Amino acid sequence: MSAVDWLNGQAFEVFGQRVIWSDMIGNTIGLIALALGWRRSIWTWPAQFLSGVILVAAYASAQLSGGVGKQLLVIGVALWGWRQWHRGRQRAQDGSIAIRFATWRERALLLAGTAVGTLAVGGLFTAVPELSWNPWPDAYIFVGTLAAMVAQARGLVEFWFAWLLVDLVGVPLAFDSGLAFSGLVYVVYLALVLWGMRDWWLRSRTSVKPALEGVAA
Repeated sequence: MSAVDWLNGQAFEVFGQRVIWSDMIGNTIGLIALALGWRRSIWTWPAQFLSGVILVAAYASAQLSGGVGKQLLVIGVALWGWRQWHRGRQRAQDGSIAIRFATWRERALLLAGTAVGTLAVGGLFTAVPELSWNPWPDAYIFVGTLAAMVAQARGLVEFWFAWLLVDLVGVPLAFDSGLAFSGLVYVVYLALVLWGMRDWWLRSRTSVKPALEGVAA
């Protein structure tokens, strides 16, 4: 049995739904990555990278090409975010990555990019049905994940708001796709996102230095 076959094998059943190893392991690492992001640890990025690699197998087993594409995107952005945080030498007083609220220009760019990206990806998924059986929610999650990770790489508090909006669609979609563990993890994500949002919000008010100075746009 190959590693991929084992990852796509059944781990257990929950609520009558089959849970596969790749779904369980990948999302558990994803939870760890989110917790590390809340702590502003640079190790959030290798954890997100590893989670994405494993979840590729999960989405492939569910024949969700859009999900596979999203995880490939996660892998790429995780490498970029890791590099950004390594380059961002400006630190908060406790030695972690400094954080801040986005400027209005940055918010406008994130919102516009998310809207245009969702329309473009949703149009692609609609035109090529084999890429996704649920094109518009998949496109929303696909692009929303990118927006959230880009905001996180920039040290922006708004990254938590982006994750919250992604989770509101991701929870029902994961259960509907037969990825029960993903659905359960998304529920936990919601709690962590709310907790992390509050923590970053408060810390952004006490940070005396701008975040990630010298990081390329």
